[in-house]
Amino acid sequence: MTNEREATIIEQVHTGVCIGGEWRAASTGRSFAVVDPATEQKLTDVADAGSEDALAALEVADSTQASWAAVPPRERGEILRRAFELLNARADEIAMLITLEMGKPLAEARGEVTYGAEFFRWFAEEAVRSHGEYRVAPDGASRFLTMKQPVGPSLLITPWNFPLAMGTRKIGAALAAGCTCILKPAQQTPLTSLLLADVLTEAGLPSGVLSVLPTSDAGAISEPLMSDRRMRKVSFTGSTGVGRILLRQAADNIMRSSMELGGNAPFLVFADADLDAAVDGAMVAKMRNGGESCVAANRFFVQAEVAEEFTRRLAERMAGMSVGPGTQEGVTVGPLIDEKQQDKVVELVDDAIGRGASVVTGGGKAEGAGYFYNPTVLRGVTTDARMQREEVFGPVAPVYEFTTEEEALAAANDTEYGLVGYVYTSDLKRGFRVSEGLETGMVGLNRGLVSNPAAPFGGVKASGLGREGGFEGIEEYQITKYVGLDV
Repeated sequence: MTNEREATIIEQVHTGVCIGGEWRAASTGRSFAVVDPATEQKLTDVADAGSEDALAALEVADSTQASWAAVPPRERGEILRRAFELLNARADEIAMLITLEMGKPLAEARGEVTYGAEFFRWFAEEAVRSHGEYRVAPDGASRFLTMKQPVGPSLLITPWNFPLAMGTRKIGAALAAGCTCILKPAQQTPLTSLLLADVLTEAGLPSGVLSVLPTSDAGAISEPLMSDRRMRKVSFTGSTGVGRILLRQAADNIMRSSMELGGNAPFLVFADADLDAAVDGAMVAKMRNGGESCVAANRFFVQAEVAEEFTRRLAERMAGMSVGPGTQEGVTVGPLIDEKQQDKVVELVDDAIGRGASVVTGGGKAEGAGYFYNPTVLRGVTTDARMQREEVFGPVAPVYEFTTEEEALAAANDTEYGLVGYVYTSDLKRGFRVSEGLETGMVGLNRGLVSNPAAPFGGVKASGLGREGGFEGIEEYQITKYVGLDV
């Protein structure tokens, strides 16, 4: 199953339900298995929370909300700062845990720890910078005072692909704003979230402020919470389909909502681009997290003059990657998260090939145990292929050719999604034109990595609403109150 060091790391993680910082058995009396996607072997069993646990967590969050909101912003920030330092001090241990339950190579898992911890440092600094305003009414007869206040108990639902960073990105903003919160991690990767609860307790987070509810039945947690008026905010990262369901549920209680949903990112390479830089950027945009990322480049549009050369170089780089368990040194591509995701990648590639696409490299599952898929480059993918419309979420790069800028923009925008787009060109004017023309919430201009805790992360269209990170991130957990002053 695991070696002695890996087993020790797993044994140190609480595997119960965390209600306001206190650990208990699940009300259901059940547990579920957490599986290593590289070996298909069980790592451990985790308490399977149900609706009673959800309502108990909400009771604690609601009763603690006023006292947590009253904690001075500096004190809230100092707790987050200490948590940032603790995460970095335990980086190797946390990275190993991420790799074991999610599969990404250890080097990438260490990078996620650094990235995830940075959200706590960023929001530690933002906690003391919630600004109000004082204004004179246009007629001069009164004054306007505005203030920022926490929205209240918040439900945070995170995905499996970045089990630490997606938690810290939401928790950091909520705590900085003065909101109590309930975290529901993904079924596939609850261990990192459970460890994160311990880190925050060690950092001095008061009891009652944070609950963590691992579960195999997401509806058993979300449905009773979303229907309760005490729950004032939901922040979800995941599929567009689930996001639509949560938005319908949120409508009943007019609940504040942040949705970071699916993507279908275009990657545009113009003939005047620096091809070395474009290929480097493509490898980051496509292969970070093995392609299991909402900001992963999903459709490569390359101008005809350089399409053959770009494809050759990209395929050469992809073919040179090492596929295997993320715990092994030198591995650069770990497994997909589970069999369902592996099957989806197989279906999308087979569909594209069946419609006329050709395989430049890869094109199939790796042999042996584990949910591995070989890095793949395709050419000649037709516009009716499923992967033109659907998010691959795997190590597959389909390359399309275009001739004009207008054609490239039209193709890039021909999707219901609008999270991120990537553009490579040496023409600054074109770079700005295309950046403005892309129907996305983010653009990487001559850059294959856009994620940064200090920048606002989010999309448009079916990719969601609201922003995480940046100055904007804390505002998702605040209301603006206006006070009219008679003078």
